[in-house]
Amino acid sequence: MNSVRKPAASREGYRKGDEARQRILAAALQAFGAHGFKGATTRQIAEDAEVNLPALQYYFGDKEGLYRACAREIVERYEKHMLPLVANAFRETQNAMSPAKAREQLKKVVGALASLLVDHDQAEIWSAFVLREMAESGPAFKILYEQLWAPGVELTASLVSRAMGERSVSQAARIEALMLISSLSAFSTARPVSLKYLHWPDASEARFARVRAVLDAQIDRIGLAAPK
Repeated sequence: MNSVRKPAASREGYRKGDEARQRILAAALQAFGAHGFKGATTRQIAEDAEVNLPALQYYFGDKEGLYRACAREIVERYEKHMLPLVANAFRETQNAMSPAKAREQLKKVVGALASLLVDHDQAEIWSAFVLREMAESGPAFKILYEQLWAPGVELTASLVSRAMGERSVSQAARIEALMLISSLSAFSTARPVSLKYLHWPDASEARFARVRAVLDAQIDRIGLAAPK
């Protein structure tokens, strides 16, 4: 049986529709990250995306629907970059793991996240959206907390606990994980300040290698000088 092919005009329509949808998402991420859910307007987002307001409503419904779509887009992009590594690290935590091996896994996970935040041209925008939502607890808080933030921090805390020689995840490990992940914002949302302070024109590969080296050294100290 011959497969039925969609007419060229129909395929072109789908392509243009997807392009319009992506433009709206890009404009919305920028606007919501800068102004928050309450401050950004759908009219301005539509204008920035070069579509009319009915087109925005067609794809996303209302402002809250668009906001939630932005959160899901961030989760999907994070998973595309991190999921294989994160899944492997999670499997490792289900078995016996020496502190040295835990630290090596932790370096891989934190290093990959740091690379994502620094190397990707949209990472600063994503980070601004996520941090603002975590602080303000808006319409996308549940999506970002349950699908992105909490699982990532808990995996990091699990590895920190193993690095400390603990059998279960302690409160101290969770605090350490929060501080470790939060420190990465210095080279995402706070990048202009950090670069100015370090007298760096940019976060080039060579300069970022120095950041990675400091992160690795920080992780190497976990569990080696635990408070008594």
